[in-house]
Amino acid sequence: MWRYFLKRFLLIFPTLIGITFLVFLISHLAPGGPLDSEIAKIKGAANLAGASAKQISAEEVELIKKRLHLDKPIPIAYLYWLGQIVTFDLGESRLHSRKVTDLIVEKLPVSLTFGLSGFFLTYLICIPLGIKKALKEGTLYDLYTSLIIFFTYSIPVFAFAMLLLFLFASGEVFSFFPLGHEVSDYYEDMDTLGKINDRLSHMFLPVLCYVIGSFAVLTLLMKNSLLDQIAKEYVRTAVSKGLSFKDSVFKHAFRNSLIPIATGFGSNLTLIFSGSLFIELVFNIDGMGLLSFEAVKERDTDLMMGLLLVQSFLGLVGKIISDFCYVAIDPRINFE
Repeated sequence: MWRYFLKRFLLIFPTLIGITFLVFLISHLAPGGPLDSEIAKIKGAANLAGASAKQISAEEVELIKKRLHLDKPIPIAYLYWLGQIVTFDLGESRLHSRKVTDLIVEKLPVSLTFGLSGFFLTYLICIPLGIKKALKEGTLYDLYTSLIIFFTYSIPVFAFAMLLLFLFASGEVFSFFPLGHEVSDYYEDMDTLGKINDRLSHMFLPVLCYVIGSFAVLTLLMKNSLLDQIAKEYVRTAVSKGLSFKDSVFKHAFRNSLIPIATGFGSNLTLIFSGSLFIELVFNIDGMGLLSFEAVKERDTDLMMGLLLVQSFLGLVGKIISDFCYVAIDPRINFE
């Protein structure tokens, strides 16, 4: 078993090389690649300085190519980039004029704070709700909660975020929560309790949107998985031998019903970033989702590649976490 997990962990590195090389190749072949972006940066700096439109000579273009290793074949240029990664140098962001490593270190805690809070709350809410819906299948409780679930599922997350802002933060209806950002402007002047309250008030609406984003799917997955296990022969056998239905469910069926939930547990780590863009835009949160969007929009190659590396690594680690969850839920599973 441990040999399997060691192999999976070691496979992360060649997989990352494959992912990053493919994106590196596409970004250099597509129009508006690193060379065009660097030339646009130089012209933009000249315009900001009040100079006339700067013309880039052929010699200057060749120097730029040499500095970016674009005078070499793409595989060789990729090896230069890979050599930087080994030394934990992800390059410099053209858009922000800062080290990519510094930007990720700055933005990552913001996304983790909001994303992990929503991630764990989703499981804490949806698993008990799915269990109760399965046990009360066909009742009014099941009907009413299903209506709420499908209502939340039908509304896009960004629309739900704007609705929450209008209702509870804009002052048009209520003003219970701040409009956005991670903390208030006067956060540093608060005492410890004030800082905690301020952070919680800023986190409430965004975290609620994170929960709503996967609320319906996870709840119904838990319900249908448990119903499937309850209908199996081993549960009926346990009840026929004198075990109560409730004990049969929680001692036998419940654990087996968690296996489909474990499938997506680790994979949902990447949703902390990919699913956070609209929430960060609406609530004006300066996190990884917004940073990724800016990197792609502005064709900031170094920043885009650095973010891709971090997100891909988390996604691959998430797959291994899912396998660990399998083993924890059902020790009979053997990866050999």
